[in-house]
Amino acid sequence: MARNPLTREEVVEAAASLVKQHGPAALTMRKLAAELGTAVTSIYWHVGNRESLLDALVERTVRDMGAILPRAPSGGTGAGRAPADRILSVARTLRRELRERPHLIAMVHERGLTERMFLPAQQALVHEVHAAGLRGARAADAVRAIQFQIVGFLLVERNRERSPAQSPAESELWDPADAPDDPALARALARPADPERLFLLSVRALVGALLSPPPDPTPDPTPDPTPDPPSTRTAGGG
Repeated sequence: MARNPLTREEVVEAAASLVKQHGPAALTMRKLAAELGTAVTSIYWHVGNRESLLDALVERTVRDMGAILPRAPSGGTGAGRAPADRILSVARTLRRELRERPHLIAMVHERGLTERMFLPAQQALVHEVHAAGLRGARAADAVRAIQFQIVGFLLVERNRERSPAQSPAESELWDPADAPDDPALARALARPADPERLFLLSVRALVGALLSPPPDPTPDPTPDPTPDPPSTRTAGGG
């Protein structure tokens, strides 16, 4: 059976798959043609040269990251839930999308398009903090704090994953005998960290603090001075 004509989208999809698995250095026109079972000239005809293909991959990544919306546990939209729950949903989706395509995200960053890539996620967060009643500078601070928490957590997470084997390991550094006042803490720290649980814990705590009403201003502890009593002097008195 004859193969359907190759499309530009298929070429870009295959290129994205190669970069996601092996990084940009693994992307050559010859290897891409072999993956697609076509001639190298066909690749050039559809996407131009390699730089044009990399530009197309960056644009595709930016577009894919624009589809971040709150999701319900069943996979539907997050409408109807509390703003804090929908914010957590956006945060989980953003972290997952960033984790799934680190090489492509790095390419976006190298081309100076990181802010544009994050704009849809920011807009989703703005919608939710507005729903929670935040406005103005307070809403902007909340959106940025949540975004920084997501990206910062991911950077720490990736750094831990890529770091060399530690000796002694964290599990060897904590012994219940070394913490007699809190052996449960030592046992917990001796177990491997659960990044997903820690991520949800940290974002939930941050969002809860950001959406809470600001505390009332502290009243001035100094009482107002007692006004002078009316003068007791008579009109002609000395």
